[in-house]
Amino acid sequence: MSEAFCLELYKDKVVVSYYAEKFHGRKTANGERFNMYDMTCAHKTLPFNTIIRVTNYANGKSVDVRVNDRGPFVAGREVDLSKGAAVKLGMIKTGTAKVKIHIVKMGPNTKQSAVSAAKAQKIPLTPSKGTAAKSQSAKKLVLKSGQLYDIQLGSFSDENNAREYARKILKAKFKNVAIQKSGSNTKVLVIKVDGKDVPSIVERLELKGFKNALVKERKK
Repeated sequence: MSEAFCLELYKDKVVVSYYAEKFHGRKTANGERFNMYDMTCAHKTLPFNTIIRVTNYANGKSVDVRVNDRGPFVAGREVDLSKGAAVKLGMIKTGTAKVKIHIVKMGPNTKQSAVSAAKAQKIPLTPSKGTAAKSQSAKKLVLKSGQLYDIQLGSFSDENNAREYARKILKAKFKNVAIQKSGSNTKVLVIKVDGKDVPSIVERLELKGFKNALVKERKK
């Protein structure tokens, strides 16, 4: 029996990405300095120093990496690998890869890990490029009076954090705040906004600290 069959399957057919030069030398969530050549990765909730094995479905290549950071904060992505790990997986050109993830060794569930994981789950996820292509900022979209639009303000992997974010928006006196399940994530939106009102509502949202709004035409 191969070693892979002895390991615990953590996630299957999920997407990983990588981070590199821009973050090289910066502090990671566990206090280390990020070295893009080390075999490390970022995950939103796994305890620090957990070792995971990531296997690329496209070519069968695998790499073992250690969790020392939090992320990725992009919808639909499970892990951010170091550039060194991405090279071993043969995914530099594609930027992302569909993978399966096994737990090699679970790290200790320290207070530092638990606190940083809780904080990471409260950070709104940025839409992936594919999702963003279907939605646009209010400045780029041609808005039509009488047409209804939805304004997305965040996407969360934890539904409770999405509900908490929605409550903050409601407390700031915005109407028609809703949450919407999208795969494993939960989106927070202001829905059914008339096209003529979108720019002013987006401006008010930004003044209250709710930024990165994405506007999408609502289907009839």
